[in-house]
Amino acid sequence: MTDTTPATGTPRFRLGFLTHVQGRGDDLARTYRNAQDLFVAADELGFDVGWVAQHHVPLGGGGLSSPWTFLAHAAARTTRIRLGTAITVLPLEDPVRLAEDVATVDTLSGGRVEIGVGSGSDPTEYAAFGQDAARKRELTTEHLRLLRQALSGDEVRTPGFRIQPTPGDFESRIWQGVFSREGAAHAAAAGSHLLLNRAAYGYDEPTDAVQRPWADAFRAGWDRPRAPRIGLSRFVFPAKDRRTALSHIGDDVHRAALRMAAHGAFPAGLDADEALRRFHSFYGHPDEIVTALREEKVLPVATDLITQFNPAVPDHDAALRALELIATEVAPALGWKPRARTEPAGV
Repeated sequence: MTDTTPATGTPRFRLGFLTHVQGRGDDLARTYRNAQDLFVAADELGFDVGWVAQHHVPLGGGGLSSPWTFLAHAAARTTRIRLGTAITVLPLEDPVRLAEDVATVDTLSGGRVEIGVGSGSDPTEYAAFGQDAARKRELTTEHLRLLRQALSGDEVRTPGFRIQPTPGDFESRIWQGVFSREGAAHAAAAGSHLLLNRAAYGYDEPTDAVQRPWADAFRAGWDRPRAPRIGLSRFVFPAKDRRTALSHIGDDVHRAALRMAAHGAFPAGLDADEALRRFHSFYGHPDEIVTALREEKVLPVATDLITQFNPAVPDHDAALRALELIATEVAPALGWKPRARTEPAGV
């Protein structure tokens, strides 16, 4: 890790979790309540950041189209955990209107917001919002410029207009999700922190071998006075043993891999073991996960480890237990220390 505690030299990183807000069946109210409960549990366990992903087209068992409404509710139920999106699909948002939502949730939460943005990939979403998917990079760049301008408290689009509430300092709280070395260099040039996905699609090599050069390109291209941050999203599901973990995640991961194969992101005909490898999965007893994560190639340069269960949809009790094991056994063995409940999670 790049952060260290001066007294001991122990690696220090922020611990996060990411939910895609999925459940089973059509009871989205329950799915949303369960996801809110994960934020409350993570807050109590000392996680530094809770993240949600935005999906306009429904995933199996739900998905979250309106992340800032969700995070406003999470802000009211938590006290210290930071609240972020990984990602908000920026080309499909009016960036000034988005800045108003971000500033409002930040104000309500006492300054706990992080915003991760990206271009998305679903052509149906672009069509539904009247945007051209072929322009997604151009739209992302332009909308990010306007979002930064609005969140800086500057006049935006017309003389005399600034968003309300007056935003806090977002200079170090904007992230970009990328899927290539070029994207990582572009994020660095824009002054955005880097978000790396749980899996690299379209490659045969292990995800960490693919993504490490992206992280290196990002670090090499960073020229701002503040330190760069790299948020590393990884599928992590601890349980009492490997068999128990597989009973909660195996079928879901296999089905998700077959869906990805149908779109060309993975090869056709994957078996369950290859599906778990393609999703760069860390599962089993906490000790097994710690051993595997110590070999992870991007983790040594990451400042944030963002754990997630997606594409699995474990039952709610199993998800809560997995969060607990991550915070009490996995992350501490890697050098993370939870802050006191009265101590805010740092930027």
